[in-house]
Amino acid sequence: MWLRTDQWLRTGRQVQPALWARLAGLADTAEQAWRQPDQGIWEVRSEGRAFTYSAGMCQVALDRAAAIGERLGLPGRTTAWRASADRLRRVILEESWDEDAQTLSAHLDGGGVLDASLLALPLRQVMPADHPRMAATTTAIAKHLSAGDGLLHRYLHRESSDGLSGDEGAFMLCSFWLADNLTAQGRLDEAEELYASLCARTSPLGLLPEQIDATSGEFMGNFPQAFSHIGIIASGVNLARARAGART
Repeated sequence: MWLRTDQWLRTGRQVQPALWARLAGLADTAEQAWRQPDQGIWEVRSEGRAFTYSAGMCQVALDRAAAIGERLGLPGRTTAWRASADRLRRVILEESWDEDAQTLSAHLDGGGVLDASLLALPLRQVMPADHPRMAATTTAIAKHLSAGDGLLHRYLHRESSDGLSGDEGAFMLCSFWLADNLTAQGRLDEAEELYASLCARTSPLGLLPEQIDATSGEFMGNFPQAFSHIGIIASGVNLARARAGART
């Protein structure tokens, strides 16, 4: 919904009162709920915890609601949302930071458990990709969650219980998130090399799966997978724009 609203605003159109009431309600809920335990983006079957990614998405709701209200002069708690968004950004950087591991972690209580969903935070503008703590986390994820040849696991089962048995393949979307972070950090050659390796994994029809067996290259999970195709498009656009900017 937030993306659609942003696209709507870019056309110069207005947000109608009924929609604004819904958006304001979502922002108010996010302001109160960000620390509540949940199952995170991956919908784990284990006990709920305060996931860093979930807190980040609450920050997005507050930030975008404030931006819409400010831009259009709409009634509401715009000033409070802006203050809460800024505070929540600081909280995420502080409370998810693991001093021993020197990385952000999957949960707000720290603990050093890495999760590839952390790579999505800069892509949603929760924090800059080149923030020292985020940059350190990106490097750690690329190494610790690597399945080889540019592929990434979402998390390691031996470290992060999800309530499911068995192992899984490398999750394609996570590798595109890594490429996006490298691009945003100005590491364009690395991003381009990774992106090319991922594109080379498409089927003869140019389709991608949800997961890949890192050993055999076999496709796993849903096929074709929309997440993976969103990733290949977004990463390609981001890289092309960065290359164009670097030439000017």
